[in-house]
Amino acid sequence: MNQNISLSTLVPILELREATKKYAGIPAIDGVNFTLMPGEIHAILGENGAGKSTLTKVMAGVVKLSSGAMLFEGREINPQTPHESLQIGVAMVFQETSLVPTMTVAQNLYLGQESYFNRLRGIYIAAQQFLQSLQFDVDPTAVVSLLGAAKKQMVEIARAVLYNAKVIIFDEPTASLTPEEKKYFFDLVLNLKARGVSVIFISHALEEALFLADRITVLRDGKLVVTDEKSNFDRSRIIHAMVGRDLSQTIYGQSKKSARSPGKRVLSVQNLRMGAMVKNNSLSAFAGQVTGVFGLVGSGRTETFKIVAGLLKRDYVDGGAVLLNGRAVRYSVPAPAVRDGIAYVTEDRKIEGFFETQSIADNIYFGLLAKLNDQRFLVSAKEAAVEGLRWIAKLNIRAISKDVKAIELSGGNQQKVVIAKSLIQEPELIIFDEPTRGVDVGAIEEIHQLINRLADEGKAVVVISSYLPEILTLSDRILVQRMGKVVEEYACGDATEEKIMFAAIH
Repeated sequence: MNQNISLSTLVPILELREATKKYAGIPAIDGVNFTLMPGEIHAILGENGAGKSTLTKVMAGVVKLSSGAMLFEGREINPQTPHESLQIGVAMVFQETSLVPTMTVAQNLYLGQESYFNRLRGIYIAAQQFLQSLQFDVDPTAVVSLLGAAKKQMVEIARAVLYNAKVIIFDEPTASLTPEEKKYFFDLVLNLKARGVSVIFISHALEEALFLADRITVLRDGKLVVTDEKSNFDRSRIIHAMVGRDLSQTIYGQSKKSARSPGKRVLSVQNLRMGAMVKNNSLSAFAGQVTGVFGLVGSGRTETFKIVAGLLKRDYVDGGAVLLNGRAVRYSVPAPAVRDGIAYVTEDRKIEGFFETQSIADNIYFGLLAKLNDQRFLVSAKEAAVEGLRWIAKLNIRAISKDVKAIELSGGNQQKVVIAKSLIQEPELIIFDEPTRGVDVGAIEEIHQLINRLADEGKAVVVISSYLPEILTLSDRILVQRMGKVVEEYACGDATEEKIMFAAIH
């Protein structure tokens, strides 16, 4: 887009007028007016459940409007499927991958664009050249099911670019990317803009919107609150528009200055080893404190605590020791760890955290059943309902009823279900792995309050996070991991972002 041309003088490439979508009579979006200009990067922000995904799925042909109109290049359109939207010129990279898991990367890229006669070698060569042009380090011959979350996201992005769409919509595109991969993605988006492609992206990382976007739209409760130039926003204004109140001083507002006094040593990890990921690692966690763990991708932080929780196995010979309340433990599966009072809240809630098609109440009750041993067959629908309602109220899980399926909840409420499923087990040691990834600012505040409350109640709490402001806000003591082991420890009052990052890199 020519920066000398005012957005107001251009005809929108995509426009929604009084867009409304209702489910069972309840509006997910309500009378939204939205414009996307040629060559514009437009961020859509809002809490989980604000209507962001519904709005973009309307544009992508996944969801049909209940009322209102959508225009493309000034012409009214009504796509019935994502394929129809793609033919018009609108592509969407979904938060949940839409790749075919049994096919290779190259086959997924060119799916639907194949010639009548295909040479597989030719497809692989073309895919390799295309991925290299995007600076994406993905093997075109790899089967998609064997890829990690970040690589799958990169293939999704590459496929949208390959279709030469005039509008590309990204739903949480950087949620599973490393800092280096995020830089490549930002460069890609800016290159798309330079080529005249219009980009819409949803993100919970407000800094990404303030860095990338030309304009920002904020939704709340299905309604448009504000659309304005990026230069007229700061973090505080965005948060206020999203939640209707100022949270800038409570969410990542200030680093923690004074630590809680440590209670007994609940966890002691001594010289732990697991292949190339965990190398002679030693650390402790204390009752009544939040222990923050920071490290870059590949530092072994998640692997260390998955060993503690029985999700991974340490080396059989010279694998080190794990002591729980002074007693040596070695778990080969999570069940005995759960019974001993260890809860692990996964970083990947969609894959490991809940059963998508089960209700909120059932998911929470399954957490209780996991702690039982010989009584697992004693399943009580009445008890599940009672416990479901209790934890829905306790964690402020926003849903129409306890019987709503977990997959139908917003990301923040799904995360609360995962947390409730662990807390119902009454653990003594709670390990939170990326507790607020893909969660809106309102839910972040609630989860942070919960973590602090657990520590105040005397629980030993571990928070693994790749976001330094979160580590500094929550932690009483901070452990920094590098190359498979803890290399530095800081008291909360002594820690700074610069010190922690230096220890993580050097």
